[in-house]
Amino acid sequence: MSLEKEVMTALKDAMKAKDQTALAALRAVKSELLLARTSGDSDGMNEEEEVKLVQKLVKQRKDSARIYSEQNREDLAEPELAQAAILEQFLPVQLSEEEIAAVIGEIIVRTEASGMKDMGKVMGMANTQLAGKADGRTISTIVKAKLS
Repeated sequence: MSLEKEVMTALKDAMKAKDQTALAALRAVKSELLLARTSGDSDGMNEEEEVKLVQKLVKQRKDSARIYSEQNREDLAEPELAQAAILEQFLPVQLSEEEIAAVIGEIIVRTEASGMKDMGKVMGMANTQLAGKADGRTISTIVKAKLS
């Protein structure tokens, strides 16, 4: 089932349950999908682009929650984190840090990377191989640690 159909089904369920947090999160996804579909690309979105879109929305929610927490506004941070959790159900299963580190270790061996000067090469391959399965910030942190 496509992401749009999954979102619409979840949206209907959230409406029936009167879950305002889920409704807000799902409407955001629906809106972004509609914008992407009508942006001029006639061939629509493939699964990879849909995953990137949902990842972007989750990242926005988590960044907002972090900012709210830094400003001691937990009343605003909690709904953002709840929406992020709802959106994460539409993403592929995320890898653990150990699994990400193992994949990055293999990439470093394959590319014969020896220091920070090779970070771009490693990051490019890691982002391609781990697309949708890991957060870019986590990948970057692990690559920096391994190349330092």
